[in-house]
Amino acid sequence: MPVFHDRDCDLSIIRGKRVAMIGYGSQGRTHALNLRDSGVTDIVVGLKAGSKTRERAKADGFAVMTAGKAAAGADVVAVMTSDEAHRDLWRDELAPNVRPGAALVFAHGLSVRFGLVEPRADLDVILASPKGIGPRIRDLYEAGEGVFCLFGVHQDATGGAHALGLSYAAALGCGRKGILETTMRDECESDLFGEQVVLCGGIAELIDSAFMKLVEAGYPPEVAWFECFYEAKLVTDLMYERGIAGAFAKISNTAEYGAYLTGPRIINAASRAAMDQVLAEVQGGGFVRALMADYDAGSPDLLARRSALGRRPIEAVGAHLNEVARLARESAANDD
Repeated sequence: MPVFHDRDCDLSIIRGKRVAMIGYGSQGRTHALNLRDSGVTDIVVGLKAGSKTRERAKADGFAVMTAGKAAAGADVVAVMTSDEAHRDLWRDELAPNVRPGAALVFAHGLSVRFGLVEPRADLDVILASPKGIGPRIRDLYEAGEGVFCLFGVHQDATGGAHALGLSYAAALGCGRKGILETTMRDECESDLFGEQVVLCGGIAELIDSAFMKLVEAGYPPEVAWFECFYEAKLVTDLMYERGIAGAFAKISNTAEYGAYLTGPRIINAASRAAMDQVLAEVQGGGFVRALMADYDAGSPDLLARRSALGRRPIEAVGAHLNEVARLARESAANDD
């Protein structure tokens, strides 16, 4: 897989463009601020009239207008709204206004991969997907660091999409770490699979199920919270820094040996069969169809599940212990 760094990217390309940032949430704000700090002087933000982020964008010094108006005068249109909103946004505001020869930039390939957005043939279509949560990407940029970025050219109408995409990714600060070239298909499908099986779905259910198993067996909820939730970050950080083998070399022999004996019993043939099913649903579009059906109905399933998650016992225990820690910090500060 090709990997690019700052030395491979020409920042003057993106600096010479007018950029319309469509959306000003976690990713949109970070992209706009990082681009500006990298020397991009002509940035406008496109938002709905009632958007909650309009005032924040104005306070950050950006001109704010409708998405259609922002796109009409832009060389680069960066679509940073939620995936499920792309279909209507493209149909109603962007497609009628994006000028021929402009570039569309996406931080995630879902809407193009699954046909929610069908770009015209006269447009460059670029993936620039920094691998991190927006505020963290911003913090690292300000610290002189960066995150890895998955980059790809889905459509090169002008012959300059590759150089423009690299320039955009470098302006986000990703050239400091590494810009890896891939495709929208590979980024999108692997991202959905990883989120569902590991990063969000898998980890959350594993932690909560283990927590509840200990509580139901009579162990104090606070102890279960520490062992199944709190320490997860410590181990994950160690794996991030050293790799799995390197992390295992730093933990106790008891923990290491238990992992070898028990890990394959938890993640077993049944687990891998479920992974096969999830991957098939992602690749075949079943997940996106379910996502969009719920979105079109007003997101009742998503909202109900979100509400139920907040009522799980592990949330109350965590909130209580975090409040204990906060009061302890305040007490220590007052003593000083």
